[in-house]
Amino acid sequence: MAGISGERIWFELKKTLVGNHVAHLVGLIYELDIAQYIGLPVIEGNLEELNRVCKNVEHHSPKPMTVLAALFRIQDDVLRLDLRLKISKEEKQLGLFLVKYRRDLIKADGPDPLKPYRDFVIDSREPEMQSKVCELLKYQGEEKLLKEMEQWSIPRFPVSGHDLRRIGIISGKEIGTMLQELRDTWKKSGYLMDKEELLSIVKSP
Repeated sequence: MAGISGERIWFELKKTLVGNHVAHLVGLIYELDIAQYIGLPVIEGNLEELNRVCKNVEHHSPKPMTVLAALFRIQDDVLRLDLRLKISKEEKQLGLFLVKYRRDLIKADGPDPLKPYRDFVIDSREPEMQSKVCELLKYQGEEKLLKEMEQWSIPRFPVSGHDLRRIGIISGKEIGTMLQELRDTWKKSGYLMDKEELLSIVKSP
C-alpha cells in the first residue's frame, strides 16, 4: 500500500465513501491495519462518529470529505491525509471547516434555527461558503435546515463606502467602523433593511 500513489488511493477511497456500507468498509481498513498507509488517523479513527454521520447523510448526496471528516478528531488529521493523498484544495478546506465547526456552528433555539448558519455565510463573504454550510448540515443530520439553506438566495449588503462618503463621512477608518455597524443592524433585521433605511440611522458629521 505504501507504494501506491496517493491520487490513486484517494480516487478509490472516494468511491467507497459515497457508496453503500461505508462504515463497514472503513472499519475493515482499520481491522486490516492499513489506515496508516492511506493517510487515515493511525490511532483508530472515530468509527462511532462515522456510523452516525453515515446515517445522517443518507439520501443527501454528500461529498466524500463530508463523510470522511467524521473519522478526524482534529484539523491536523486532515493535513496528514492531504500529505499522503494529495487531495484538492477544495476538499482540504471542506475537511478543515467540518472538523472545526461541526460542534460549534449549530442551530439556534427559537423561531429561526437557521440564523447562525445564514449569519456565518454572510460574515465569511466566501463564494463557496453556502456549499460548505450545506455539507455541514448534512453532516449534522439537519434535513429541514439543509433544504432551507439550499433554497436560500444570499442577500447583498446594500450599503457601500461610496454611499457613506456621499453623506459626508470621509475618514477611511470611520467608514470601516460604520459599515460594520450597519452590517450588524442589517443582519439583526433578517437582511430586510434597504439602503435608505440603513443610511437614515447614520449621523453624518
